[in-house]
Amino acid sequence: MENKQALKLIEKIQKELLQNKFSVADSIADLKKIREITLELNNPVVTKALRLAYEHLEANKAFLIGIPDDEPVDSKETEIEANISEENNLESFNYFLSLFTDLSKKNNVLDLKEYNKAFLAF
Repeated sequence: MENKQALKLIEKIQKELLQNKFSVADSIADLKKIREITLELNNPVVTKALRLAYEHLEANKAFLIGIPDDEPVDSKETEIEANISEENNLESFNYFLSLFTDLSKKNNVLDLKEYNKAFLAF
């Protein structure tokens, strides 16, 4: 992503995560701002990922999606189970945010698609 304002908001959330100052309400507000900024990218995967993320945070008051697996899984049910956490997964949330910093990497966009599937399956 090349928008400096969006990158600053992502960095802000990531700093809060590192400092154990995670706030669901603040993260939701920041994700909504980032989504508005990214609408101009015309990248539906990015826009959808941001919307699903803040909707997930609003509904669960936590980020309960795990980091996508590198290896393809035979069964879709197993894949979905592996991507859902019992507790707030801040490491996964930090990784999710880091994907937006370089959207030119094909793997970042693929991982965003995996997060989208996990959000929808949740």
